[in-house]
Amino acid sequence: MYGLVNKAVEDLVVSNFGEDKWEAIKKRAGVEEEVFISNESYPDDLTYDLVGAASEILETPAESILIAFGEHWVLKTASESYGSMMKAGGRSLKEFLVNLPNFHTRVSMIYPDLKPPRFECVDVGEDCLELRYYTHRPGLTNFVVGLVQGLGKYYDTPATCELIENREENGECDRFQVKWQAES
Repeated sequence: MYGLVNKAVEDLVVSNFGEDKWEAIKKRAGVEEEVFISNESYPDDLTYDLVGAASEILETPAESILIAFGEHWVLKTASESYGSMMKAGGRSLKEFLVNLPNFHTRVSMIYPDLKPPRFECVDVGEDCLELRYYTHRPGLTNFVVGLVQGLGKYYDTPATCELIENREENGECDRFQVKWQAES
C-alpha cells in the first residue's frame, strides 16, 4: 500500500490517542520508519501489522479500528488529499457510490502502481443499493463499512452498510446492502 495509507493510520491514532500510543503501536508492529512517504509503496503486511498492533495497544477489536479508519479516510485523508476529486464524484452519497469506479481511475493517474479495489453498484434504488467490493487484499471488509459510513457523513446523509455475503462464500466479492434516507 502507498505511504498515504500508513500516514492516515498514524493520523487517526495520534489525533485520537496521542503520539505515545502511536510510538507504542509502531514498536509492537516492528515498524522502524520514522516518516511514511505518501507516494512510496510499502508492503501490505506493514499496514496489517500496524492495525493488529493498534488493536492490541488500544484494546479495541481490529474490526472497530478498520471501521474508524474507513471513516477517517473519507472525512480527513481523502477530503484533504483528493478534495476536488471528492467533489467531482457526485452531489450525493448515491451519486458518489455509483461513480466510485471512476474515482479510482482518476486516483490511479496519481499513483501509477496502485492496485485499487473495484466497486460495483447493483440494484440501485432511491434509498438503497447493493455494493460489491472486489479486492486482492483480504481482511478489509470493515474498512469498506467505515468508508460508506464516512461518505454518509461527508454528504450529510447517514448511511448503514451491512455485509450480506463475503467473498469466502461466493468466491468473488464482498456484497453489502447500503441504505440511507432518500431525499424528499
